[in-house]
Amino acid sequence: MKKLLIGVACLLSWQGMAQTSSTTSTAGYDPRVLFHPLFNMQPGNDYRTGSGAPGPRYWQNRADYKINVKLDDVAQTVTGEVEITYKNNSPESLNYVWLQLDQNAFSDSSRAAKTTPIQGGRFGNKDFAGGYGITSVQVEQGARKFTAAANITSDSRMQIKLTEPMKPGGDVVKIKIGYSFKIPEYGSDRMGQLKRKDGIIYEIAQWYPRMCVYDDIQGWNTLPYLGAGEFYLEYGDIEYAIDVPWDHIVVGSGELMNPTEVLTAEQIKRLAQAKQSDQTVMIRSKEEVTNPSSRPKQSGRQVWRFKCVNTRDVAWASSKAFVWDAARINLPSGKKSLAMSAYPAESATADSWNRSTEYVKHSIEFYSGYVYEYSYPVATNVAGIVGGMEYPGIVFCQHNSKKDGLFGVTDHEFGHNWFPMIVGNNERKYAWMDEGFNTFINFLSTAAFNKGEYNRERGTMHDVAPALYSPVEPIMTIPDVQAARNLGILAYYKPGMGLRILRESILGPERFDYAFKQYVARWAFKHPTPHDFFRSMENGAGEDLGWYWRGWFFETWKLDQSVKGVKYTDSAPEKGSIITIENLDKLAMPAVVEIQESNGKKTRVQLPVEIWQRGGTWSFQANTTSTISQVTIDPDGKLPDYNSKNNTWKGDVSPSN
Repeated sequence: MKKLLIGVACLLSWQGMAQTSSTTSTAGYDPRVLFHPLFNMQPGNDYRTGSGAPGPRYWQNRADYKINVKLDDVAQTVTGEVEITYKNNSPESLNYVWLQLDQNAFSDSSRAAKTTPIQGGRFGNKDFAGGYGITSVQVEQGARKFTAAANITSDSRMQIKLTEPMKPGGDVVKIKIGYSFKIPEYGSDRMGQLKRKDGIIYEIAQWYPRMCVYDDIQGWNTLPYLGAGEFYLEYGDIEYAIDVPWDHIVVGSGELMNPTEVLTAEQIKRLAQAKQSDQTVMIRSKEEVTNPSSRPKQSGRQVWRFKCVNTRDVAWASSKAFVWDAARINLPSGKKSLAMSAYPAESATADSWNRSTEYVKHSIEFYSGYVYEYSYPVATNVAGIVGGMEYPGIVFCQHNSKKDGLFGVTDHEFGHNWFPMIVGNNERKYAWMDEGFNTFINFLSTAAFNKGEYNRERGTMHDVAPALYSPVEPIMTIPDVQAARNLGILAYYKPGMGLRILRESILGPERFDYAFKQYVARWAFKHPTPHDFFRSMENGAGEDLGWYWRGWFFETWKLDQSVKGVKYTDSAPEKGSIITIENLDKLAMPAVVEIQESNGKKTRVQLPVEIWQRGGTWSFQANTTSTISQVTIDPDGKLPDYNSKNNTWKGDVSPSN
């Protein structure tokens, strides 16, 4: 989903709002609560182990799709059929199956519409009579075929009752659904239409009935689609065919299977050049957009065929207005992929979409090296009405974004190809497991791009702490339950900053990076829960982090460290000093203390979080040799301390003290 806030500077706008509530906490610190031994003690099992890895009997169901649709650019509709092959790998019999009908959220009678505030909202829907028109539902179980007339549609979910239960351990059912829907102009910033001088850009997503996930955690996952909570999907192979007018260019998830039918000989030649080039190659220039010879046919319609392997979803975009370019992506294994961009002529400027493919290439190469190798043959960025939304191998970004704005949203949306496209967490419940993880890796990617060209970070954790603590609900709150104004903090920045703190101040980069990569490798193309992540990080890094998970993710606790005072050993500066620090609020962190002596000497003492296990006050001996002029806790501002005024002690302490 779109990067709601561009940088740390945006968080500072909340600082004034948060200051009062953040600096008046009187709750106090209780180590028995923070370090409760049973908080993170859910036992593992054969499906999900205590180490955070999938167990020896881990299973997940599979959904393969074959889809054929027609885009009607006069009626503004999509019409067609989907065939779903659903495999029950669970150890249970299934008497029925549930499907997601996400287009129904765009009906003016949907729950999404009825829960949209009067003033509207980014994820809301008002005054649009959209939604699926289901024309047929056919089910095939072995030799048995029947019409599922008894199916139940409840808003954005559909239940199909089976004539016989699906057997455990691999039984298969085929479901064929005929359907259509009217394309919304602005579909909750997920899909829609953008009118440009050379034609309409259609960004099409949530465009076919999809299986709900059946898992070992709660069985069928059937939370309705209301807009803010995103998606939870099964993996499989998807083949799809898009019938469009002859003058359209179509880009989509996965591999184009019939290039010789839908591209000109010159475009095929240019694509071959792009596959060998680290520099962007034009496939169709803005000068060629209105030239009929840039299409292999000059009338009628054309079918574009795609295939995406081991994916949880597919999306596509179509327009006769597309400028199109591409460049090679170099992957760590030596394999290659292709970065592409499709955008209107109005966006084809040097400070805007002309650099899009450069941004795509950087993002895919960086994340492939840091997290896990990219798994799709193509990565395509589409300019349209959607501000920012991600799908496997393709993302939709705002057509008028420029410079660091375009880099930021491109980098963010392609970061989602790892979270949740590769690591398939439940976005409907745990937005932070994709948005927050992605925000974290975006920090690293932005710093690495073109020698920091767009690295705009300013300030410290002290500066952003009041904003991070401003929501009165924890990160673990379901997205559709969170106050809309808090989504940017709770889904994106607080968990993103939380992983940065874990990496930089608690575990260190080496231990964090190893454990993080292990987690991704373990759960690639699977369905982890928050506890699988917590356990995997703890085992990979060798650290009990229950105190951190609870304080940062499950609660709204705050950090306030301070320097309480200084005394000299035997009242003699040359014998050293005793420094006392305090932890004043419910959250705790390791402590870094910088000591500056009157003779100019500076030393730093690093203390583990365990100093706070028995109480909120800690004293330690410092080998100082002269009087102390200043003591500062967290001198670099790396911890989210909301009250930095008490972080520094100043004064020339006389020996009598």
